[in-house]
Amino acid sequence: MPEPTAQKTVELRILRYRPESDEAPSFGSFTIPVTDDMSVLEALQTIKDTLDGTLSFRWSCRMAVCGSCGMMINGEPKLACSTLLRKLPPGPITVEPLNNFPIERDLVISVGDFVKKIESIYPYIIPKEPRTIAEGPYNQTPAQLAAYESYSDCINCMLCYAACPQFGENPDFIGPGAMALLQRYNGDSRDGGQKLRLDTIHGEDGVWSCTAVGICSDVCPKQVNPAHAVNQNKTNSALDFFLRFLKKD
Repeated sequence: MPEPTAQKTVELRILRYRPESDEAPSFGSFTIPVTDDMSVLEALQTIKDTLDGTLSFRWSCRMAVCGSCGMMINGEPKLACSTLLRKLPPGPITVEPLNNFPIERDLVISVGDFVKKIESIYPYIIPKEPRTIAEGPYNQTPAQLAAYESYSDCINCMLCYAACPQFGENPDFIGPGAMALLQRYNGDSRDGGQKLRLDTIHGEDGVWSCTAVGICSDVCPKQVNPAHAVNQNKTNSALDFFLRFLKKD
């Protein structure tokens, strides 16, 4: 009889931190059996189910839609559910919480400040004019939809914030994700809140803090291109300032 094939295994080095008992984060090592179709998220679930039930991380949909499982994998911000183990370099896989955010526990980060940034840009349509149900829907042409549609694909995974060097230096910077969402609404033909949103990004922690590195777009799992949204908002901010200057005369 042929000898049985040895089962493949992988080692994961995971940053652990329990603030109630740990003075500082430290790495723990886990070795588990793997299959060719296993993702990093599935590996973490295996560890939690079979080796250490205290391991903490966020996840929900497992289909790269909810954005919950963003983390640093071998030093790069990625979604754990869509990162396959077989596509990573051989050797131990390092898993850490997203850069630039406070750690709540293990791989779980605090998202409160990020949510406040999203809320600050009025993330909803502000109608140009009131419209009754009897008057029918706000219609759009395909071209009008195309003007903002890509920005509506953002899943708030925060990978762009983990990659952004400016946000790392200045946590008050509104950041690329909020800028993409702002452009989603400012570019909507049905919306009349453009001026209100521009007022929130003129300041030193707004759009002009971006240093145009562009890595936010490189790590985006949905090809939203937040760097382009930032550039559009810089143009709109400059134009708004120029028009206000002319009106003073």
